[in-house]
Formats: sequence, structure tokens, C-alpha cells
Amino acid sequence: MKHTPLRFSKINILAISAVDLQRNFLFLNDTPNPTLMSVNKNAVLRYHALDQCFSNPVKKCYIDVLLDACNKALAEADPDSGGIQRRQLYADIKFMESEAGYGIALAKHKDGKKTYYRYTDPGFSINKQPLNQAELEKVKAALHILARFKGMPQFEWVNELLPKMEQTFLLEKDTHTVISFDHNQYLKGIDHLGRLFHAILYKQALWLRYQSFKRSEPKTYPLHPYYLKQYNNRWFIIGLADDTSRLTTFALDRIIDIQDSETAYTPNTTYDFDEYFEDIIGVTRMENTPLQIIKLAFDADIAPYILSKPMHGSQKIVSTNDQELVITLEVIPNYELQTLILSHGERVRVLAPADFQELIRQRLAKAAHGYKEPVAREVH
Repeated sequence: MKHTPLRFSKINILAISAVDLQRNFLFLNDTPNPTLMSVNKNAVLRYHALDQCFSNPVKKCYIDVLLDACNKALAEADPDSGGIQRRQLYADIKFMESEAGYGIALAKHKDGKKTYYRYTDPGFSINKQPLNQAELEKVKAALHILARFKGMPQFEWVNELLPKMEQTFLLEKDTHTVISFDHNQYLKGIDHLGRLFHAILYKQALWLRYQSFKRSEPKTYPLHPYYLKQYNNRWFIIGLADDTSRLTTFALDRIIDIQDSETAYTPNTTYDFDEYFEDIIGVTRMENTPLQIIKLAFDADIAPYILSKPMHGSQKIVSTNDQELVITLEVIPNYELQTLILSHGERVRVLAPADFQELIRQRLAKAAHGYKEPVAREVH
């Protein structure tokens, strides 16, 4: 297959470095400095529309024409866009003329009481310009985000792309890391991630050789993979297995081998995984177990942490005072919920329901039993 080489125009790079980063890391564009105005997707579309108008040697592009061109470009990209007003248009033109923008040389021609706009150089276009310093910084930030995927299976292209972009845009390599993500590069099974991702994408049935913690010997399962999910630094694959209509979850770090199956793939026509995981913490959804209201009381010293990082989207405050914070969670109880509660140790109590309270009490009693005899101190 012949591949078309990537062409990096100013507009393309702005779209890569600003739009995608703004969607995922809004703080990168949250600057109060007007000379470094946010270059988001709508702004890029407007600049491109204005560039086409300014470079037209025949058409007289008055303010109304420019405004109409910008709003048409926005409407094509997003039919629900409300467009812009003249004030924003004048701000866009000012930015394009500035050194922080494109440094365009724009002629303003009087035509009676109206004024039309054209580049002083008929052959000029912002697409032909090198990136300015502000844009280079955005590209550099984008490269740092891409670098997060280096070494991940099926993301080998990142290893090839980064040096090319660094050379193309003459970016200095910064050895100082300013942002990091929770990632365990030594996690077993991570090499299966790309294979499973493509099996889902291309609807390929599989044979999975799997070593469960509960079995002494591995077992081979037929699998129709549907969904990959990460929880607590572990990856899981969810799909139909054992020729049943029930979803099964497998941890990637327990997978020994994966082989393609000649069995016809059974597509997912039943499950919306956003909804499937909405009522649980983690990845384990207990069959035929209803939603329950779990009532918890936290010591006051840990209350700010629980409020700033809710345990679940259903978390609600029941009461709070100087002694404790009481909350409720509306979830399907599972092992991950138990583990999360136990991770807070003596600073949390289960108030309801009674059977779940008893389950946690028994686990704590069993843990305490392990410390029944004091450890003998070594004498040196």
C-alpha cells in the first residue's frame, strides 16, 4: 500500500497542537495574555477563511463579506455554531497582523464609504509562513503529550513521528519533564493491548489462554472482544466468552497467549459500556445484583480528600460537621468497592446496608487477627 507523506501546513499544525490539546488539556490555552490569544478550532477556521479572502486578487472583501466568510466556515464545521460578531472579526484581523499571530501585511482600500481588505503581496498566504514562537510552543506541548505513548504497543509510529516533527520545526529537545501520568511500564500483559485493540476494531474472534488466580492450570477461552478498560493501573478486556451471552472480564496481566479464531465474530448489539460501568466502581459487575445505597462515614481529617475526589459519580453528601462526613453511593457492590473502602482504614465506617457493613467488618477482623501477636523486636 502506498502511503501519502504527511504535509505540515501552518493550519494543520495549529489544528494538531491547539485543538486536540485544548480538548484534553484546557489549561494549555488558558492564558490571560491577550498577545497569546487562544488558538482553538474555531479561530483556526476563521483565520483560514480570512486568509482566502485576503489573498483573492479580484473580489472586494468588505467587512460584511469577511464576516459572512467566517460564519460560513464555522457553520460548515458545526451547524450549531452561532457564528461571530464584528467585534470578534476585528480582533481576529488584529491578531493576524500582530507578531504573535501571523504578521500579515494587510492593505485597507477605500471604496466610497466602505473599505475592503487585501494582502499587499498577492502571493502571500498564512499557509506558506513558518510557525511563530507561540505556535512552536504549542507544537512542542503537543509532542510532549504524544511522547506519553512512546513504547506502547501499536503506537510505534509515535517513535518515528516525534524525531521528524522535531527536525521539521527545529524544536529544541527539553530534557525536563513538567507533566507525568500514572503508568506502570513493568505491568505484565501490556504487550497484548495492541492485539486486542485491533481485534475489537476489526471484529476478530479470538482464543484466549488465561491463567486465573483461582485455577492451578491455565484454561483456553473463546472470546469475542468488545471493550478495553483500565482500572487501578491494570488493563482488562471485556467480551463474550465460553459460548454464553454473558459478558466476561479478563485481566491482561493473566493472559498467556492470544490466537485468532476462525469462528464468526459475534458483534456487540446489546451493551453500551458507558452505561454498563456507570453503576460500579472498577470493572466487576455482579450479575443479578441490584443497585444499593451504600452509606459511609469518614473522619473529618479525610473529608476534604473525599469531597475533592469523589469515590463515584453518584456520591452525595448526607451530613458534615467537625467530627465526620457522611455520604452515600448508589452502586452495585463489588470487590473493587470493598477494596476502595478498606484502603481508607480506620478513617471510614460503613453505616448501611447491614449485610455490606458485616462483610467489611469481617474483612477488617480478619486483617486485625494477623496482628494479634506483636512482632518481636530485633536486638542489635
